[in-house]
Amino acid sequence: MRYILIVLTSCLFIACGNDQEELSIENDSLVELKEVIEPETIVPLIKYNIDFTDYDVLKLSIKKDEALSHILNPRGIDYPEIQKIIDLSKGVFSARKLQTGKPYTLLIKKDSTQTLDYMIYEIDAIDYVVYDFTDSVRVYRGKKPVTILEKTASGIIETSLWNTMMQNDLNQDLILSLADVYAWTIDFYHLQKGDAFKVIYTERQVEGVSVGVEQILAAEFIHFNNPIYAYLFESDSILDYFDADGKNLRKAFLRAPVKFSRISSRYTGKRFHPVQKRYKAHLGTDYAAASGTPIMATGDGVVIESAYGKFNGNYVKVKHNATYTTQYLHMSKRAAKKGDRVLQGETIGYVGSTGLATGPHVCYRFWKNGKQVDPYRQELPESTPVKAEEMEAFEKVKAEYAPRLNSIIIENKESLALAGTET
Repeated sequence: MRYILIVLTSCLFIACGNDQEELSIENDSLVELKEVIEPETIVPLIKYNIDFTDYDVLKLSIKKDEALSHILNPRGIDYPEIQKIIDLSKGVFSARKLQTGKPYTLLIKKDSTQTLDYMIYEIDAIDYVVYDFTDSVRVYRGKKPVTILEKTASGIIETSLWNTMMQNDLNQDLILSLADVYAWTIDFYHLQKGDAFKVIYTERQVEGVSVGVEQILAAEFIHFNNPIYAYLFESDSILDYFDADGKNLRKAFLRAPVKFSRISSRYTGKRFHPVQKRYKAHLGTDYAAASGTPIMATGDGVVIESAYGKFNGNYVKVKHNATYTTQYLHMSKRAAKKGDRVLQGETIGYVGSTGLATGPHVCYRFWKNGKQVDPYRQELPESTPVKAEEMEAFEKVKAEYAPRLNSIIIENKESLALAGTET
């Protein structure tokens, strides 16, 4: 904004003489500052790498059974053109994959034509697909800028890890990530009240909103008063988690084939069968979980059976080596076939209640040297520790994060409330 000086005078004298002119302003002159309005600078609004300035913006979401044609045709795009768009998008994003409830944006020209120039469909929090009608039709994908922030969290177990984290308003992805880090080390079905955790992690954010955990950098889980540390370290070109002594936290087998279920029946020599109504041995561990929950291979191996049995229902059996074999019963659906090589943590089927079962669960069976045993009573073999030549580098990582973990105050909502009332 600028100002100009305007001078008003009651008397103006011009004296002429000797070819000279003199301009004089009397003392009663009035001086006024007058505002001059400059044109406002328009800052373009850029989203999805598109300038939104000259558009009316409609933010909508996909309705049930709504197809691309239902969106585009009412906006003046005829069916032959829509078919061309669908054909163009095949190598980018299938138009048949529009999901109910997913957001999309329409950019319509701010003029009398009201022409639709762009449709942007959000595949997820980061990825999107753009349908560009401005010139020749184009279909392409893009990604929103992602910010990586380092954060910390802590909590004290009252009932379960899940409940503790939810009560402390922690990211659900962090719960799953922490469970993955300690999946081979801690039996999450036997957490003790008073167990606690501290964690340093990175979080992905888009436009200031969390879109998930990037990775856990370091953690401490205090289980039965025993601190178990986890440090992310690249050993032999593979990122993995190692304890304070450089031992790999990953075992040859996961502790359980499903995440965050509950054990409904344990391995026992005598159990009253709920269907057959008689006592018999139960040589497996039952994990109750919702139908459709993914069932994971607890270790690397080869599928030696993938079939249906009258009592076992849909099941998969995996041979891990000459010593160990595992089996997973009562699946609603099998996701691995005989001969498949599977990796630890890979989905091989889904929880169901096929065969002789009263409700959705997976019966997990474990063989050692050809004999069925209780996996919870086995000393499971460990993976490779940090190599001797890499220990110096590992110690530097530990020296960076150990003091930071120690400085984290373990709090839950109750302790935070108490802290707020102190004087």
